Amino acid sequence: MEPKTILDRLADAARARVALAKQQDPPGAMRAKAETLAAAEPEKAYWFEKAIAGDGMHFICECKKASPSKGLIAPEFPYLAIAKDYEAAGASAISVLTEPQWFLGENRYLREIAGAVSIPCLRKDFTVDPYMIYEAKALGASAVLLICAILDREELKEYLAVADSLGLSAVVEAHDAQEVRMAADAGARIIGVNNRNLRDFTVDLGNCLRMRDEAPEDTLFVAESGIRTPEDIRTLEAHDIHAVLIGEQLMRAADRRAELRRLAGREKKTHLKICGLRTPSDVEAVNAAAPDFAGFIFDPSRRRYVRPEEAELLRKRLRSGIRSVGVFVNAPMEEILDVLRRCPVDAVQLHGQESDAEIEALRAARPGLFVIRAFRVDGPEDVERAEASRADLILLDHGAGGTGKTFDWSLLRHVKRPFLLAGGLSADNVAEAVRLVHPWGVDVSSSLETDGHKDAEKVKRFAAAVRAAGE
Repeated sequence: MEPKTILDRLADAARARVALAKQQDPPGAMRAKAETLAAAEPEKAYWFEKAIAGDGMHFICECKKASPSKGLIAPEFPYLAIAKDYEAAGASAISVLTEPQWFLGENRYLREIAGAVSIPCLRKDFTVDPYMIYEAKALGASAVLLICAILDREELKEYLAVADSLGLSAVVEAHDAQEVRMAADAGARIIGVNNRNLRDFTVDLGNCLRMRDEAPEDTLFVAESGIRTPEDIRTLEAHDIHAVLIGEQLMRAADRRAELRRLAGREKKTHLKICGLRTPSDVEAVNAAAPDFAGFIFDPSRRRYVRPEEAELLRKRLRSGIRSVGVFVNAPMEEILDVLRRCPVDAVQLHGQESDAEIEALRAARPGLFVIRAFRVDGPEDVERAEASRADLILLDHGAGGTGKTFDWSLLRHVKRPFLLAGGLSADNVAEAVRLVHPWGVDVSSSLETDGHKDAEKVKRFAAAVRAAGE
C-alpha cells in the first residue's frame, strides 16, 4: 500500500472536521440555512462564473496565511485589508482558504470577507461531503472547489448538482488529462488546472497549457499556481485561458495592489528604495521623499554600517508606509536572526553568495520574512542565475556590494520577473534606466549624499525623476 500523500491527509482531516461540524450544526439545519439564503439572493446565482466569463484575463486572488509546501506565509494576516486591496486593484474574485490545519484558514475569514467586498468569493477547501457545500453557501461563498483527485465520478456529479441547487459555481480542479476529462464528463462549467503537483509540490506552468485542449471550448478555464510575471499572464491568455488563481505571489508582495497591477499589465509605478541610512538627518531627508523602502546596512566592513540598536531608533522614525530593509553580506544566519531580534526590519537584502538553501533556511527560521537577493550582472548568464533565485525579489547591480557604477542595462531588457535596479543611478540617468528596462523598482544610495550624508535636495530630485519616469 502506497503511503498517504499530503492530499490524502488533507482529505482525511476534512472528513474529521465535517463529522465535528455535523454535531454542532446538523446537516438538515445547515441545508435549510443554505437554501434559505439562496432563495433570498437570486441575483447572486452563479455570480462567480459570471465574474470570470467576460473578455480579457480575470484574476482570482487568494487570501492564504500558510501552505503545506511553504509553511507560514503571513505571520500577520489582516485578511480584510488584503481582500479589500485585491478588490481595489481589480480582482474579479477572491479565494479564501478555510482549511485550518495546513493552511491555517478559518470559516470566519470567508464569512467576514464575503460580507466586506462586492466581488464573489471562492471557498478554497478540500470538499469531501455535500455538507461542506451547504456550509460554504451559508458562509457567503459564491463558489466551491471540487478536486477530482479526492472524489470519484459519482461524487463529483452529486456535488455539482448540490452546488447548482444553491446557485453556487464550482471550480473543478484537475491535474492531468484524465481528470480534465472526468470534470468535463461530470458537467463542470469551470475547470481549474493546478500547475502544482499536490503529491510532491513541483510546479510546471506548462501543465495548464497542455490541458487546455482536453477541456471543451465553452468551459471556463482557470490556471492555478506558478504564475509570477506579466509574460506568464500573456502566454495563458493567448491559450484561451479565462482566469488565473494566484496566492503566494500576491501574499508575499510588499505591495499587493501594485503587484496585481503589475501582473495585469496595469502598473505605472516604479518603486523606490533608498539605502544606507545612518543618522536622524538621513531619515528626515528620506521621509520627505516618501520612498517605498529604506535600507540599513548591517555589514561592519561597509562605510554606511549602522549598529542594530541605532538602526532600530532610526527605523522607528521612518514615515508610515516606508518599509525597512536590513542589508547583509555573507552573514551567518545566526547573525542575521540576532540583528532581526534587535531591529525587526520588514525585509532582508542579501549581497553575497547566499544560496537558495540558505534563503529557505532563513525563511524557516523567520516565517513570512521577505527576502531580496542581490546579483552582480556581467553577462546574460548572471541574469539567468538571478531569475532562478528563490528570493521574493531580486536586485541587479554592477557589483555585489554596491559599487556606485552603471553596467550594460540592455542585458536586462528581457528579465521576466520583478527586479530592483541598482548601480550608478542618479537623478540625471534614472529616467533613461526606467524607460529602457522597466524595473519593478530602483535602489540608490551614494548619489544622494553630500559629505557622506543624505542630501535632502538630491533625495527630492531623484524621487521626482523616478516618479516622472514611472508614469
